[in-house]
This record gives sequence, C-alpha cells and structure tokens, in this order.
Amino acid sequence: MPETLFKINAKEYILPGNRSCQGCGLSLAYRMALKALREKTIMVLGPSCLCVLHGLYPSTAVLIPGFNTTFASAGAAASGLVAGLRALGRDNETVCAFIGDGGTSDMGIQSLSGAAERQTDFIYVCYDNEGYMNTGTQRSSATPLGAITTTTPIYTKEEHKKDLVRIMEAHEIPYIATANAAYPIDLYDKFVKAKKIKGTRYIHLFIPCPPGWGFPPKDTIKIGRLAVETGVFPLFEIENGKFHFTGRSRALAERGHKIPVSTYLERQARFQKMTPAQVNVFQQWVDRRWEDFLRRAEADAKHFLS
Repeated sequence: MPETLFKINAKEYILPGNRSCQGCGLSLAYRMALKALREKTIMVLGPSCLCVLHGLYPSTAVLIPGFNTTFASAGAAASGLVAGLRALGRDNETVCAFIGDGGTSDMGIQSLSGAAERQTDFIYVCYDNEGYMNTGTQRSSATPLGAITTTTPIYTKEEHKKDLVRIMEAHEIPYIATANAAYPIDLYDKFVKAKKIKGTRYIHLFIPCPPGWGFPPKDTIKIGRLAVETGVFPLFEIENGKFHFTGRSRALAERGHKIPVSTYLERQARFQKMTPAQVNVFQQWVDRRWEDFLRRAEADAKHFLS
C-alpha cells in the first residue's frame, strides 16, 4: 500500500545547516529518499551538489555513510561495495548510488550499463537537474532543448535531452521509476518499493535548481509540479517491463488534459532565448512522448487484466 503523510518515517537523516542552496530541490528529494531507505544503507556519491550537501570530511550533515567516487566509476564502485558486503555476509544492507545527470548520462553511463547488464543488486538514482550545476551550470546531455548554459552562452542547446529511462529499460532490469522533488509521497513510495526488490533498480529523479534554471527559490515546488502538469516529466513505474503512471500523472492521463509547456518554460531564465519555433518543437516533443506513454499504459493494463 502507498504511504501517506502520516505513515512516513519520522526520523531525520539530514541534519540542519547543510551546504545546499536556498530552495534546493535535491535537499528536499534526498531527505525523503533517506527516510525511505533508512539505516543499513550505504550511499555512493559522485562529484556533485550532493557531495556539497554531505559536507567535507571529517564533518557531515548526513547520518547515512557515503562513499565518494569519481564521475565515471559510480556503477563500478557500487558493484564493488555490493560484492564486499556479500563476501562479509552482510546481505541485509542496501547500496544506493545517488549520482547527478552529468555523472550518469555522460561520464558514468559505461559503468552503470555494465552493472545493470550484470543485474548487480543495488539502487541507482540519477538526480537530474539538467546540467553540471555544481561546477557552474555547464551543458550536459540531460540539458533540454532551448536552455542557456555557460557552455551554450550565445545560442541555446539545439538537441533534446538524452532519454536515460529508455536506455536503462533496454537492460531488462526489474524496476525503473521516475520521481519528482515536488511530489514527496510518490517519491517516498518508490524508494520504499525499490529497497525491497533484488537486482538493479533505477530511479530517475527530477530536481528543480533555482540558481541553474533561473527562478526564485520560493518557486521550487511550483516548477516541479509544472513539469508534471505539462507532461515534460511524467511520473511512472516500469515493473518487470510493465508500464503504469503514478500519482499526478495518472490523474492527468485519466483526465486527458495537460497544460501548455510554455507555462513551464516562461518561468525559467534559462529558456529566455527560446524562439517561438523552438517552443513549438519542444511542445511537439512532449506531446509525442506523452502519447507514447498513454498507448503503452493502456496496452500494459489490458495485458495485465487478460
């Protein structure tokens, strides 16, 4: 059964006074993820905003142990931890790699793919703030079309973001989910479920970033919700190959009405150079993906009922 606000683990694993930015979507999502994962969890951290949140040795703002690794080796480091724990007979501990979109979709995709192909027993989380935010807002392959970054200062990014979910699904892993910092209970439920499953589990986590995206810190939740309401970032699960919407996206699918993507784009300074033609291309991309998801949800639901 899904959790409710009153059943969520009351213990806090992030202490007050961490070094995340004001309005940081990552700190909100990480707080809920740790509540779901609880004790006997070891985090694998690539170079990222999350390392800043954890703090500099020997001080930390987090009560869960973290293992710092390089950009390219998170999947390999997590695999090594899993093997070491199993060799010691510590089979009841969870290894969770919590890596940014640059460390996942760019430099770290090789080691992640290798671990997933081996069905290594760990949770991999790509927290996606759509750029290299910790090092100055550079473009990554997860940066969306039309965005301005410090490495696209004159012209906006001309390509759509890489679809990591489809890449991970090609590995036939048992559990894939999307989650959003603006929907904490849906996020919490998915981490609780992922912890109970064996094999490689992949969660793609949408993280609004006030300084990198150019919106006021008070609007973090609003931006995250608009991403779902417009269909830019649908909420769903893929369990053993079967797709279904969750949370707010399920309601949108049943209601059959999304709001225009321009409502989402116009609230962020990173999209201020988008032309009307680019906005139209972005809308078409969102609509095409949404229709594909709708067809798949309907087909998988019929297969389940039969």
